[in-house]
Amino acid sequence: MILASADVGIGIACAEEIDRHNILRATLLAMQRAVADLPRRPHRLLIDGTAAPAIDIPCETMIHGDQRNYLISCASIVAKVIRDRMMLFYDALYPGYAFGIHKGYGTPVHAAHLQRLGPCLLHRRTFAPVREWQHHGHITTLTDTAV
Repeated sequence: MILASADVGIGIACAEEIDRHNILRATLLAMQRAVADLPRRPHRLLIDGTAAPAIDIPCETMIHGDQRNYLISCASIVAKVIRDRMMLFYDALYPGYAFGIHKGYGTPVHAAHLQRLGPCLLHRRTFAPVREWQHHGHITTLTDTAV
């Protein structure tokens, strides 16, 4: 019962932001949004990794923090559950991509659906299979269509 015993803030960066800024900068942006979403301002942030967001709260970064720190482990669990639930929502919004199965990870199932349907708005244009799809001329325009 993590949510019952902790303040939780959610921060999300969309595919377009990841493409525009890069994955690390978009992740740091999502961290800033998560902190802004907290019901109370924390006195310190524990970060899994080596980079901390530009924020006026003391930060402690920790490589493999999810394996070394209980609080970071809890945050990782919450993030995974939220992401999986979002992917179930996207599965209904974009039928045919099987987001409910592969949850957006680069699995063979995801690659097969991407190859068959082409990218939707959820796909990062810098994601290698999408770049390859575009490079080989399989699509000339990208549209937001539900299949």
